[in-house]
Amino acid sequence: MGAWTSYRLRLKRKRRQIRAFRKRRELTCVKNRTKQIAPSDIIVFSTLRNELVRLPFFLQYYRDLGVNHFVIVDNGSDDGSREYLAEQEDVSLWTTPASYKRANFGVDWLNWLQRKYGHNHWCLVVDTDELLVYPFCDTRPLRALTDWLDASAIRSFGAMLLDMYPEGPIGEEVYQSGQDPLEITGWFDSGNYTIKKNSRFRNLWIQGGVRARAFFDDNPERAPALNKIPLVKWDRSYTYISSTHMLLPRGLNLVYDESGGEKASGCLLHTKFLNTFHEKSHEELQRRQHYANSHEYRAYSARSADDPVLWCKWSEEYINWRQLEVLGLMSKGNWA
Repeated sequence: MGAWTSYRLRLKRKRRQIRAFRKRRELTCVKNRTKQIAPSDIIVFSTLRNELVRLPFFLQYYRDLGVNHFVIVDNGSDDGSREYLAEQEDVSLWTTPASYKRANFGVDWLNWLQRKYGHNHWCLVVDTDELLVYPFCDTRPLRALTDWLDASAIRSFGAMLLDMYPEGPIGEEVYQSGQDPLEITGWFDSGNYTIKKNSRFRNLWIQGGVRARAFFDDNPERAPALNKIPLVKWDRSYTYISSTHMLLPRGLNLVYDESGGEKASGCLLHTKFLNTFHEKSHEELQRRQHYANSHEYRAYSARSADDPVLWCKWSEEYINWRQLEVLGLMSKGNWA
């Protein structure tokens, strides 16, 4: 990497940190329980809006994995999400009615909160419809993974976003609050993925799967990115640049092995396609707060009104993480 490129990336990182510092003024604290956070605690950071139906399972799922605390930004919910979260003893909550889009799609808010509360902690940044699975997650807590990463001097852990969907029409089965969404969205595409390398930031760029097949079949290059780096041993000098797709310094994006081997990685099971999908897509399309003039939600809205069936004869039914490793969607690397 040339000196000029290195300088420009350092400048970009500094500018993002300044943005986050300024955007802190948009956040109003509802409940700050961060004094409960112990030095070794694992923290989830998340931004959400109107996700009350998902919150009970989301919180319990990550508690069961071993997460100790949640730092959450509520972006103007009016469905009771804010009130529910304020009652949770392991949640610190901020709220804002400000523009999600102008806060770099929520990244600025979380960059600030991670800088303030995440320093020297393993921080997991996920949405409420994302469920992390990692090697041995059925028998080992998240702490076992982070301890191994610490012992191996690894600062970041990659996970591919794997879109899950039902066998029948999306709106056929009603999701009940507290229910495991995988009981409904138990299928996924095992192939149809493309991988490119971003030479500037060194992160991988993955696209494909059911969203490319069903919603962006006429222009798959515009399908959403599926590469994520959600788990990082945070330092206040770090910053996310684009969602959790990439970070600076860019060495954190090297969550893959360029020499022919494999690094340990996971999957984020993305349970977007519940019966709430059509209403949620319509709401987000009207708000116009998402990337590229909400082109993703335009595609969803165009198809979701027909209550589509995303299942096809090549769909795989989810069993466990070992199945995903066999299919090449994640890896245990040299973690045994």
